[in-house]
Amino acid sequence: MNPVLAAALIVVLVLVAIAVGIVTKRRSSRKRRVTVAEVTPADIDLETLGDVATVVQLSTEFCARCPGVHRALVSNLSGVEDVVYTDVDLTHRPQLASQLRVLQTPTVLVVDAQGRVAARYAGAVSPMLINQEIDALRRGADVAFAR
Repeated sequence: MNPVLAAALIVVLVLVAIAVGIVTKRRSSRKRRVTVAEVTPADIDLETLGDVATVVQLSTEFCARCPGVHRALVSNLSGVEDVVYTDVDLTHRPQLASQLRVLQTPTVLVVDAQGRVAARYAGAVSPMLINQEIDALRRGADVAFAR
């Protein structure tokens, strides 16, 4: 093979890989509107829902980013009395994963006091975004979609 052609092919492959990485990073942690059934406390092993919100992290045993997201959310939500946090392991609960249409872990749901999913984030989510969702639920507003 011609060395110039081989070098050009390598450059093209590197550029494609960079483009795919950028697109994947931008799509991760974006709020998504997905129609799912209401979440009942029994579905996620909760005794009650939070007065304002319930933050539900859907994880699996093999998820590499889930422990970091868990630590960040627990730290962020500690001391917030009207918000309940729970981590649900979907490894042995495929029916729940199917019901909630989970395709990626971690997936974080912000559920309002009535059990409706107000926001859904796939991938590692910033605690700041979760705070915005909780504040929006307190105000009765909806946070705009990320671009």
